[in-house]
Amino acid sequence: MIAALNGALDDISNAMRLHRVWVALAHEDIGDQHRRTTLGPLWMLVNYFAFVGTFVFVFVTKDASNPSYIAHVAIGMLVWFYLSETISMSVSLFQREASFIQGTTLPLFVYVMRLTMQCIIRAAYSMAGCILILLLSGYGINMSWLLSLPGLLLIVLATPAFITVFAFLGAFFPDSEFIVGNMMRVGMFLTPVFWVYSGQEGIQKYAYHWNPFTYFLEGVREPITAGIFPMHAFMVTSYICLGAWALALLLLGLYRKRIVFLI
Repeated sequence: MIAALNGALDDISNAMRLHRVWVALAHEDIGDQHRRTTLGPLWMLVNYFAFVGTFVFVFVTKDASNPSYIAHVAIGMLVWFYLSETISMSVSLFQREASFIQGTTLPLFVYVMRLTMQCIIRAAYSMAGCILILLLSGYGINMSWLLSLPGLLLIVLATPAFITVFAFLGAFFPDSEFIVGNMMRVGMFLTPVFWVYSGQEGIQKYAYHWNPFTYFLEGVREPITAGIFPMHAFMVTSYICLGAWALALLLLGLYRKRIVFLI
């Protein structure tokens, strides 16, 4: 176990020294995805506006004029898009990078950080749209926004761990790509992204309290919409982050040299 942990830490350390490599590759990925388009990466901002507008003005028309609901959806979509995209793309990561993994000696964690950086860049466009929506809704920038930073930092910190865990899952069980994809589609409706929990009973109660994504959303959303620091959500997400990193280090230490035989 100690040897596996040391091996994982060495792989991570070597990958961090190559930060210019995975940062450049991530920027190249974003450019390739929008090559020859008129708006380029701005299409990610348009996509975010389209989804927020749909849920605010179509699905919940009666609340469309409520600034707190608009902020609820805008922040919920921002966090959900990031988490959903990260997890969905992670499952097939090692298959997509198979040629690099088999043909180079780069640390395996380089590919994890490549996807991490790519997701952060994409989220930055959505965040710009989210801030604009909040300002137009009457939520001026104030000190309570700073209370959202711990929640955001925890999400970013947990990202490489999530990617590592789901990438190994995809390598061991190729069918998990479709299973996880379907679960994330259904999960959007079981997570308070665009619906508001007000003490309802039934499935909404369990979907709110027992859904780990709830706490990632509330950790970022409550400081802005309610002006309070969500200590419970912060503690839950901290434990999830620690658990994800423990599992990621274990998998990376045990299987990083065997991954070439699995893809």
